[in-house]
Amino acid sequence: MYMFNQTSNGVNKKIIVIILVVVGLLGLMWWGRVTQKPVGAATGEKSTLVAVEKFYDFGTISMKNGNVSKDFTVTNPGETDIFIPSLETSCMCTRAYIVELDGSTRGPFAMKSMGYVPPANEMIKAGESRTIRVVYDPNAHGPAGVGPIDRFAILTDRSGAQLELEIKAMVTP
Repeated sequence: MYMFNQTSNGVNKKIIVIILVVVGLLGLMWWGRVTQKPVGAATGEKSTLVAVEKFYDFGTISMKNGNVSKDFTVTNPGETDIFIPSLETSCMCTRAYIVELDGSTRGPFAMKSMGYVPPANEMIKAGESRTIRVVYDPNAHGPAGVGPIDRFAILTDRSGAQLELEIKAMVTP
């Protein structure tokens, strides 16, 4: 009888420990979801930056013809300077560049989860504009990458507000 109680107590302790570990892990997972900002979501606010053209459709493009690019002009219409710490893209197949006034480029800025992405650290003064070049590589996904694509370059300002520049295309072999 004494052996039965020891075995029963040992099993009960193991069950309690397992339950506590599971509850602890579930609690950490819940806390992580509550505190985590999704990639590209930031605050969800719209940026005060404006772009006359925020969407461009390349139409049908062929993988054999290589990369395509589109330059977007982004303007700060406000009376205060806007600091852009982050420029990222929605997919590894897309890169973004900041085109300097002298025509040189800074970047590439890409998808954060695909490796190191340098900070943009770009100040757009009141009334000034910047050109953001978005480059799409139709070969990045290999032969399976044919069909419609929809990609974004996302500028995030210091407050977390965002401006999304969108490109679309129909990719053929």
